[in-house]
Amino acid sequence: MNTRAAVDALVRFFEHLDPDNVGFLADHYAADACFKDPFNDVRGVPAIQRIFTHMFAQISEPRFIVGERFVDGQAAVLVWELHFRLATHGRGGAPQVIRGVSHLRFAGDGKVSWHRDYWDAAEELYAKLPLLGWLMRRMQRRLAA
Repeated sequence: MNTRAAVDALVRFFEHLDPDNVGFLADHYAADACFKDPFNDVRGVPAIQRIFTHMFAQISEPRFIVGERFVDGQAAVLVWELHFRLATHGRGGAPQVIRGVSHLRFAGDGKVSWHRDYWDAAEELYAKLPLLGWLMRRMQRRLAA
């Protein structure tokens, strides 16, 4: 298995992800793959597909950009940004970005067997919400050294 080629194919898939190709996730993920992020902890391609289908229902114009990738053996780390607009009454809101990292492990067939996303939901999401954002910024100021 060529992990670097599998990572390149996965990056292309995510950088071109749209509602019409979410169904091709099984081309890149093992049937019993595990996926975890700040809001989800699931196993299996159908469950992972539901997460990305849900993403398209919740936000407008989502687009992943992978800035860096590190490959070692059958593991990889991707440093990415998710650009999007909050879906508000059928219109896209102001542009937003979430910065994160994905830690991946690949099975012998080159498919992802384990995917863990790390990103700070407090800074990247909650702090941008009107009422909750004010509270988060206030707490951050009080806790800062």
